[in-house]
Amino acid sequence: MISDPLSPATEKLYWTRPQERTFTATVTATDGQRVALDRTLFYPEGGGQPCDSGTLDWPGHTAQVSDVQKDNGRAAGETVWHTLDGQPPEVGSRVTGTLDWARRYRHSQRHTAEHLLAQAFWRVNPAFGVRSVSMRGPECTLDLAGQPGESHVLAAQNILTERLREGLTLQTVMVGADQLSAYPLRRPPQVEGEVRVVLFRDADGEVWEASACGGTHLPVGVQAAPVVILRTERVKNELTRVTFMAGEEATERLSAVYGQAQALARGFSVGMERLPERVADLQAELRAAQEAAAALRRQLAAGMLAQAEWKPMAEGRFAWLETADDLLLPVLEAAGNQPGSLSVVLAPDGSCGVASGMAEYPAQTLLKGWLAQSGGRGGGRAELARGATPQPELFRNAVLGWLDALPLPQ
Repeated sequence: MISDPLSPATEKLYWTRPQERTFTATVTATDGQRVALDRTLFYPEGGGQPCDSGTLDWPGHTAQVSDVQKDNGRAAGETVWHTLDGQPPEVGSRVTGTLDWARRYRHSQRHTAEHLLAQAFWRVNPAFGVRSVSMRGPECTLDLAGQPGESHVLAAQNILTERLREGLTLQTVMVGADQLSAYPLRRPPQVEGEVRVVLFRDADGEVWEASACGGTHLPVGVQAAPVVILRTERVKNELTRVTFMAGEEATERLSAVYGQAQALARGFSVGMERLPERVADLQAELRAAQEAAAALRRQLAAGMLAQAEWKPMAEGRFAWLETADDLLLPVLEAAGNQPGSLSVVLAPDGSCGVASGMAEYPAQTLLKGWLAQSGGRGGGRAELARGATPQPELFRNAVLGWLDALPLPQ
């Protein structure tokens, strides 16, 4: 039960003192393992950014803060709730909060990079507007309209790299709705009334990026460097998802990738600069080997059909073949070139198939009937059908039982 349902709004120290790591506060309400404070440095989850974590201390007790959420449904205003790993302190208790600063710093690197990268894409083409963002893990994403291509991605990366080199400084201001037009916002605010505007100014004091945002950011843009675009992909609603990493997490990833590339180069006995060439050569060798192996499988399949024990049927002939898993398809394809014949193939793993050169015996109809008796599933065409069964012996019995029931050839 909430001990004080009309708890006052929590003062957002994460806005006014974002670089501090500890604070003192008073407990204003409790709800199970959650506590509300009169003020907090802990950022609540929101805007695509995960919440902060850390500890709360009060006389004789220390508790981990595992989750932080805001609740703006209270009559007295927005309250920030902190979930603890044990019993909370009583209402009125004085507590000391300590941030997990490494976590906060990395989240701020991600969020700073998100603003600046989005601005870089907007400067390449204003059509590349942000529709959604996610910064819940080291790999962050921007979903952009306008379908940016590879050249646009490279241009945005270059614009941001140059701007970080020249310098960007953070400023945050609270702005009323009637004053928002004075700021070059990249997109309209998502809330009404007074909003917090995050500005990054260049070395001349000009606003380079402006967004309405309640997240945490770094005082200097270069602290988010390097900002690295990893990949792009098309997603629903004609959006392009840009995946990027920033700051320490990007450096760690790049260092790991470089180490892996070095190990590969050593293994291939080439220098790092020749690694792409060596990989391309190996890919060509692999394709050639795969083609040769496929040709050999086709030859083996043809030989198996030539040596198969064909049984006469009233309208043609029948062959039952058992083969290795990787030969199933080549055998079926070879059998499909046998007019007037019906071939059934089974592999040890339960994969199976039917090839029919007789219109009166459609492959998919026969296969589905036999699989129904052996707990399997499959489908295909009248000429060729494939499937799998968890009970190969029952499948075999179903096929051979069907064959025995056929009229003897005249």
